[in-house]
This record gives sequence, structure tokens and C-alpha cells, in this order.
Amino acid sequence: MSIASVISDEILERFRLRAAEYDETNSFADEDFAELVELGYLKALLPESQGGLGWNFEQLALAQRRLATAAPATALAVNMHQVWAGVAYLLTARGDHRLSMVNRWIAEGEVIAFGISEPGNDAVLFDSRTNAETQPDGSVTYSGTKIFTSLSPAFTRLGVFGKDSKTEELVHGFVAKGDGVQSLGDWNTLGMRASQSHTTKLDSAVAPAQWVHTRLPVGPNPDLLIFGIFASFLTLTASVYVGIAERSVELGKDALTKRKHHDGSKYSQDVRARGILADAAMHMITLDALQRSVARDLDLMVDHGAQWFPKLVTLRTVAGDTARANIQSAGQLLGGGAYFRGSEFERLYRDVQASWYHPSNAASASNTVASWLVGPLED
Repeated sequence: MSIASVISDEILERFRLRAAEYDETNSFADEDFAELVELGYLKALLPESQGGLGWNFEQLALAQRRLATAAPATALAVNMHQVWAGVAYLLTARGDHRLSMVNRWIAEGEVIAFGISEPGNDAVLFDSRTNAETQPDGSVTYSGTKIFTSLSPAFTRLGVFGKDSKTEELVHGFVAKGDGVQSLGDWNTLGMRASQSHTTKLDSAVAPAQWVHTRLPVGPNPDLLIFGIFASFLTLTASVYVGIAERSVELGKDALTKRKHHDGSKYSQDVRARGILADAAMHMITLDALQRSVARDLDLMVDHGAQWFPKLVTLRTVAGDTARANIQSAGQLLGGGAYFRGSEFERLYRDVQASWYHPSNAASASNTVASWLVGPLED
């Protein structure tokens, strides 16, 4: 099935209209989410024989981008489920079946969220402040705090990791929503409000032995799981901001088509306005090529070696930078009416600020690329 046949223009218009209400009331995108479930969107990467859409990873990335042109917060929320679907997809394609349970859960209708980020942990996947205690039966209990848990009202499974104090290993597993998993309901933010990305407290939350899938040493690691998480998270999160960058160009185009100066001349004939729009469009064309090439290379299993992580962090960073710049350009073209609360521009202007905070941040991305080129910083 094509992307446009699943996420049609009519669906996008409904989502765009609802986005303003969700933002105003600081509420979860319940109706959007229900429609996406009904469309089979949460099963997009599963083959049609398993009830999925049979898409590849590039198609999912482009679909997330299309969804974000109408409702970025909805796209960001469902993104966390799609990240785990993407990790399972990328690992399975490479002959690693440790996350086969994720594919099974998705086929059964489970909704999976991403419980990785922790307050004050800038090591991200390479260390953890969450305690992971292994029990005699092989299960693991997790105790700690996870932040930016998008999809909090809807998830049924949460992918987490923590550090075992006895073995000094980082232990990756899944816990079910319920005992020991508490959402603090604290999401009241500048933008991306409909994602409802609450803080989650883990208090001896149990991952059954069969849900504990990976143990790794502290520090950078070439394990395929780490690559899969970074690849899926960075590419799909970037897609949300590519969508905002694309919508910004559309808003600017509409402004030049419809607005006139006081003397009656068209904005489309204003050299300065045309230049602002053209610059935004050129940035979008560049970003489009980058997004497609990275996602396609993941599907094709291209061996970029040590260049893979620089490519992934560059996509995520450039997507955020371009989205913020293009929104600013749109603001120069739309006029003062867009400054009022409730306009689509005003909401997008706030939503795009979340791009500052997703891993990898600008400093981390810069260090990743520099380390690839000239080696790591010396002690």
C-alpha cells in the first residue's frame, strides 16, 4: 500500500484541525491515535501476511514525515512505537532475532514506548542511572526515572535499560504497564503537547526473563542493538522535523500566492519575499535528499562502517536546524496574523523547539563527527 493511500490528504486535514485543540487543552491525540491504529499504521513494517502494511524502513520514515506536516506532536508520539518496530525490523533483516517478540507483540496489537532517556544522563545508551537487579529466576527489576516517555497514555509495553550494580552490565529489557511503572502526568510544555511525553518512575518494575534480551558493558559498544536503536531513533525522529520543514515551505508558498502589498502588488512578485521562500525550499530539497539516502541505505544494508553514526547524527541535527530555520522564514512571509495564538504557524513555531532536546544534541553530534574524522578527544 502506498503512503498516500494510508495517510490520505483527508486524514491529514482532520489531524491538522485537531492538532490545535490538543495543543490548547494539553491533551493526548486520542482520536488521531485511534485512526492510526485502525489504519494498521502501527503495524506498517510487518509483512501483509502478518496483518501489516509490508513497508520498508524508508517508507516508514517518509510516512512519519508526511504525518508531521499536519500534526507533529501526533507523529512524535507514535514515533516511539515505530522506533521499536524499526529496531526489530533492522535487526531481523541482518539476521539478529533477539527482538522477534517485538514483532509478535505488534502483530497482537501491543503498543510499545521508548524508556531510554534519563535526567542528567548525557551518556544516553552507554551508561544508566536506573538500577537493574537480576533475580534468581532470570527476571530483572528496574528502579529509576525515565524522561520524555512519549505515548505515555497509550503504551502497553515499555522498552527500558538499566545498570546491574553487581555485574556492571547494562541490561536491556521490556516491562509491561502496571505495577512498578508510574506515569507522573507532568507533560506541560512549550510545544509538542499532544505527545504527552510524561516522566515515568520505575519502582521494581519487572521484566520477565524472556523479555530481557541484551546485556552489554558500560561504554560505547558495536553491538547491533546499539546500532539499531540509534539508526531507528535518529532517522525516525528526524522525519518529524523534516515534516515541519516541508510544511513551513508550503505555508510560505501560500503566503506569497495569496498576500498583496498595500499598493496591490503581489507578494509573489516581491524579490525579497521570493528569496526567503527560495532559500527555505533549497534547504528542504537538500534535507529531502539526505533523509532518503540514509533511510534507503539502512534498507539496503549499505556498509558505511565508521561513517554510519556521523551520517545518522548529521541527519537528526540538520533536520532540526532546517525545520527551525524554515519556520522562521515562514514567519517572515505570513504577516502579523500568524503571531496570534491558535494559528498553525504559532503552534509549529513552538513544536519545532523540541528539536533542541532529542538525542543526539548538537554538541554530541559535533563530537561524533569530529571523532570520526580526527579521533576522540585525548584524556
